[in-house]
Amino acid sequence: MTETMEYWAEEELDDSDLNNLRECEQKISYQFRDLRFLHQALTHSSIKTIDNPSNERLEFLGDSVLGLVMTEFLYNFFQHRDEGELTQIKSVVVSTNILAEESQRLGLGGLYNVGKGVTRRKKLPNSLLANVFEAVVAAIYKDGGLEVARRFVLRNIYHQVLKVASDEHHRNYKSLLQQWSQRVLSLTPTYRVVSEAGPDHMKSFEVVAVIGDKRYAIGKGTAKKEAEQEAARITLTMIVEDGNGEEQED
Repeated sequence: MTETMEYWAEEELDDSDLNNLRECEQKISYQFRDLRFLHQALTHSSIKTIDNPSNERLEFLGDSVLGLVMTEFLYNFFQHRDEGELTQIKSVVVSTNILAEESQRLGLGGLYNVGKGVTRRKKLPNSLLANVFEAVVAAIYKDGGLEVARRFVLRNIYHQVLKVASDEHHRNYKSLLQQWSQRVLSLTPTYRVVSEAGPDHMKSFEVVAVIGDKRYAIGKGTAKKEAEQEAARITLTMIVEDGNGEEQED
């Protein structure tokens, strides 16, 4: 297996790509048996080709692997917390901002192969940083199996679990707004996209929080979920300051 992988790497990759993969292995503390998984995980859709697929499929798989690992861990670790509390902790821990933070800490942003249009920005959007983290999780899962992927996830996310559980991190504002709205108004908030701009690989979104027939705050973000959290956060601030918030003009 190792000899085949090395042959593929030497024949199909230039020195720059190979060095990039080796550096990534050191940063994530995992050595791949088949470097193709890692190479794909670090390939953005803006530079994909028929022979060089992007990490979108790995990202899809990594999201599920990450969700399974965290759900099982939280279930076993917090035996006296109910389903609602566990759901809230998990939603924050696997959020775009947290995954982007860990991706940046590991140095994945600097190793991510993206097109020139993306690299014009000083820092990759959180959505892309979170995506590459999920893709790397999937690459490790494909290369080494679930147990190896579990160790990687927990090694890098465990400290975030403790922060969220002790309420040292940002709250899940959508969950808090929903709790308030259902308790006070007997209504569930929804979120509508007001506008989106930019190319597919670098979009920005504006989302408005809606409760009943009232529009509240508008949030902005590089992903819909991020914009929704921001809309919920501002809406909660409005509710605290005004008593019930003010409707946005169309």
